[in-house]
Amino acid sequence: MRDAGDTNMNNRNITLIGMAGVGKSAVGKKLAKRLNYKFIDIDPIIEKRMEMRLQQIIDKFGDAEFIRIEENAILNLKGWNGKQNGLDKLIISPGGSIVYSPRTMQFLRKNSTVVFLDGSMESILERVHNLPTRGIVGLKNKTFEELFDERLVLYRRYANFTVELQPDFESSKVAEWIIKKLKI
Repeated sequence: MRDAGDTNMNNRNITLIGMAGVGKSAVGKKLAKRLNYKFIDIDPIIEKRMEMRLQQIIDKFGDAEFIRIEENAILNLKGWNGKQNGLDKLIISPGGSIVYSPRTMQFLRKNSTVVFLDGSMESILERVHNLPTRGIVGLKNKTFEELFDERLVLYRRYANFTVELQPDFESSKVAEWIIKKLKI
């Protein structure tokens, strides 16, 4: 693992960003357990609210509307844990398309330390076998490779720091490394 970027922790929340299949949920669950934080995976929240799978939402409403739905799910976290003025002790795992919403990324940067889990496209494609049905914004008009390249710039722009993942990484070791890096 290697990092790049600013490691100043904005507060006691961590947001993991990166492509679908990179390991945000796996690492996030390990982080939450180790720190005794609450883990929040945004995709299941959206599916529950909409009573549809992610791909169905994208097919029915389109990419732009899905991004708006995702944005609302994140912005509505503000009152989580009974805190009116912010979030506390959360590990947030948004969908990979969250970086298409500057408003949401500003909110996350203000309320959490944003960590980009940077895995290679090849290692992600080895883990993700359901691309057409997974619910990935942009796949109707672009290849996964094109989305990967397009989002890479945005992930790096918004991250407080980046964790460069090896193809055979262990989520518990990545979580421990993040904890050490953030000095929690």
